[in-house]
Amino acid sequence: MRQQLFCIFTTLLLSVGTTWADPFKNGLAAHKHGNPIDAVNNYHIVVARGNATAQFNLGRMYDKGKGVSQNYAKAIRLYRLAATQGLANAQFNLGYMYDKRKGVPQDYAEAVKWYRLAAAQGNANAQYELGLKYASGQGLTQDHAEAVKWYRLAAAQGNANAQYELGLKYASGQGLTQDHAEAVKWYRLAAAQGNANAQYELGLKYASGQGLTQDHAEAVKWYRLAATQGNANAQFSLGYMYDKGKSVPQDYAEAVKWYRLAAAQGNANAQFNLGLKYANGQGLTQDYTEGLKWWRLAAAEGQAEAQFNLGVSYMNGHSVPQDYTEAVKWYRLAATQGNAHAQNNLGMTYYNGQGVPQDYLEAAKWYRLAAKQGDHLAQYNLGYMYNKGQGVAQNHTEAVKWWRLAAAQGQAEAQFNLGMSYKAGQGVPQDYAEAVRWYRLAAVQGNMNAQYSLGAMYEEGQGVALDYIRAHMWFNLSAASGYGDAIKERDIVTKQMTSQQITKAQAMANNCQQQNLKICD
Repeated sequence: MRQQLFCIFTTLLLSVGTTWADPFKNGLAAHKHGNPIDAVNNYHIVVARGNATAQFNLGRMYDKGKGVSQNYAKAIRLYRLAATQGLANAQFNLGYMYDKRKGVPQDYAEAVKWYRLAAAQGNANAQYELGLKYASGQGLTQDHAEAVKWYRLAAAQGNANAQYELGLKYASGQGLTQDHAEAVKWYRLAAAQGNANAQYELGLKYASGQGLTQDHAEAVKWYRLAATQGNANAQFSLGYMYDKGKSVPQDYAEAVKWYRLAAAQGNANAQFNLGLKYANGQGLTQDYTEGLKWWRLAAAEGQAEAQFNLGVSYMNGHSVPQDYTEAVKWYRLAATQGNAHAQNNLGMTYYNGQGVPQDYLEAAKWYRLAAKQGDHLAQYNLGYMYNKGQGVAQNHTEAVKWWRLAAAQGQAEAQFNLGMSYKAGQGVPQDYAEAVRWYRLAAVQGNMNAQYSLGAMYEEGQGVALDYIRAHMWFNLSAASGYGDAIKERDIVTKQMTSQQITKAQAMANNCQQQNLKICD
């Protein structure tokens, strides 16, 4: 969103030739003292004599409907009379009329023509508008370097909008060498004049530490200044700072307040975050249905996380009727934007045939896209498909590769499968000690299969010293997690143990559970 505060000369021009001085001065005086009708009558006298300044001033009155009925056609005629006499302010205003389709068909080329004439005379507003046209390619060939030239000329005269735009160019490196410090300089100049967009961008720079020392408190300050002017991006960012407690006390209610203001202006990220707050009951009464409402609004704007959350809601039937087809629809929209979670979930729908015909090739495709982005669930799933040869050629080495990536992120199922691979020597050289290591990592996360397998390694003395006490403990923990076979193995190993060993194993298992599996040996 680009805030453009156009200063279109609300103060009437004062220069006048001696021949028509009295009516012109009378017109100015009448306008100053709140008598626009007298002003119009006096300006008409001078306009008839060809005074360019009076033509411009009377044109402004028709433009704004002051002392006369608003009439863009008459305003344009008067602006043109003054502009053809070389009056820069009239040239700018005439260009603006063509630019904004006020009383004439929109014509960017004609707007550029008049902006250029005014800009050449040093009119800062025209220089700024001409810069915009070069940046957008409206009415002429797009040329960012030329845009920078005109922004710089206007910015040097203190035009806040041009200072802001010049800052954007330095930040993006369009038309010049990227320079975040220089971007900060121009943002600061514009922000000091109250330009809300510049205040927001300056806040972003402080938050990211680009072009200056990172300072979240300073970021909050600038976000707040812009937010109180109604800048939706700043309102969202300020809400986020309260949400996460960055340089302000964490305050979900305050976060909700700012998210709501931004969301009401259509800010999709704020709509998504407001939806999260309703879903989680943070800062307001939990209301998943209201959360869905805001996610739907954000999703309609293309917000990928909201699209993903809608997909999950339809998949699980959470506050909406369960609908796999609708879930697939939202997953796909988010997935095509690169959302890794959505890509993984879309892969799962193809794998399971939920909402789409079962298709392992398509499942592998979406898992791979997500896995390459580092999604640990997709890495696990892709590894599983390589292990089984589903949708891809069976390849145990490739399976191990993807499980290892997921396991390194703490994915318990992948850690367990990696342990299985080392125990069997499938895709890697057989290595019982390495199998034990991966089983243990998964077991302390509560994976009952890994707990059972770790117990078996202690029972057989594979990769660890034979230890019936620890075998019993891990079988006991696995059984408590719901793994039926663990009960049988626990009973078998019990026969090899003394009553004291059994008591110790039970105490260790109990202590391990009380410590949330953090201290088990």
